[in-house]
Amino acid sequence: MHPIRILLLLLLPLVGCGQPDRPSLPEQEQVYPHAASGGVNAPDQRSKPTLILVSIDGFRWDYPDLFDTPAIDRLVQSGVRAEALVPAFPTLTFPNHYTIATGLYPGDHGIVANNFPSRDRTRWYQYKRRETVQDGRWYGGEPIWVAAERAGMVSAAFFFVGTEAAVGGVQPSYWRAFDAQVPGIDRVDQVLRWLALPAASRPHMITLYFEDVDVASHAYGPESRENLRAVRHVDAYLDRLMQGIAALPVSDNVYVVLVSDHGQSTYKQNARPFVLGDHVDLKGIATVDGGSLSFLFFNKPDRRRAASIRDVVNNKWQHGKVWLRNEAPSEWHVADDSRFPDLIVLADPQQAVLSERKASYKLLAGNHGWDPSFEDMHGIFIATGPRLPQGERIGRINSVDIYPLMLEILGLSNGRPLDGDPESLTRLLR
Repeated sequence: MHPIRILLLLLLPLVGCGQPDRPSLPEQEQVYPHAASGGVNAPDQRSKPTLILVSIDGFRWDYPDLFDTPAIDRLVQSGVRAEALVPAFPTLTFPNHYTIATGLYPGDHGIVANNFPSRDRTRWYQYKRRETVQDGRWYGGEPIWVAAERAGMVSAAFFFVGTEAAVGGVQPSYWRAFDAQVPGIDRVDQVLRWLALPAASRPHMITLYFEDVDVASHAYGPESRENLRAVRHVDAYLDRLMQGIAALPVSDNVYVVLVSDHGQSTYKQNARPFVLGDHVDLKGIATVDGGSLSFLFFNKPDRRRAASIRDVVNNKWQHGKVWLRNEAPSEWHVADDSRFPDLIVLADPQQAVLSERKASYKLLAGNHGWDPSFEDMHGIFIATGPRLPQGERIGRINSVDIYPLMLEILGLSNGRPLDGDPESLTRLLR
């Protein structure tokens, strides 16, 4: 029997009898009323390519060179690899995933941190609270799955920041609420089931997310044995994904874009954190600590007091700096009318800062959040597909540059202003 036929037979248990019109997710995790496509591809979308956006949280730019990653190496050989993916400020998970999805900097799309208040300080976005994560009012821009749905193209998400909310009233046709207990293999197998659906309901825009590497490197450090094990696990997931795609009839029209939201680093040995509360009064200020940074939000606007705190800290601190929101470096793209904090407190690379000593639990074995120019904060970008060159190496790219490439691959138009360079990656397409 032909090898492709054998692989297809092996995948039949994943597809299920009769190839249902929609994937067999639990009913409570299917939200079709908010899918602009209605869960059915428009006739003019059914022959379009399929794009799978895969994110490995915390996967630093140099991991493929440091660790054994055969599946990733094969992706590199078959497509394009950037020297590094430079994240947006702040180098945190939620802002950067949504930047990749929208082509906008956090100050423009609104997800400026993992936890932050509304401009009037009456509500908080908290990444571990489902009711805020699923509230579409927090999310600006038009993420790639929304662009697809509005064009009559079915989309699907096995986790990605923003996919649990109806952004502009629109969600993917198929989506899952984040659950870290779902094994990576199960996530891959669901994607393969989606790809095996009939043309009418097969998603053409799919997101897939793995947190294993970020979790391990936070707990044990970027170059630990535990992180090496996590890298190997994710590489095995990718191998399963690519082998599964190769066995499907749509394999010759599938693109895989592999990214990470940020890198990971360590604190300098014996580095002592600067504790803000030891030097200034933080009463009436809400603080968000990250170990590498602290965000300070005043309950009421008080530019004079904010400037005073800035000056005191900057005069006493040798390993970091404080900025008023309107003074932030231009390359951070911090808009003064955005949800960014009143005071941005950022430690130098591998140095630490805390609002209070009780926040010392933030000082993990591995961390991120430092300036995007710090090389350890850089992530990966690898892309493969029929119109992309094989074995191509390019320089560093910015996270805002990926969105135009995804639009072009899917044949979608965009009438909104974007922050990325529309030619940075699209020029690679044949």
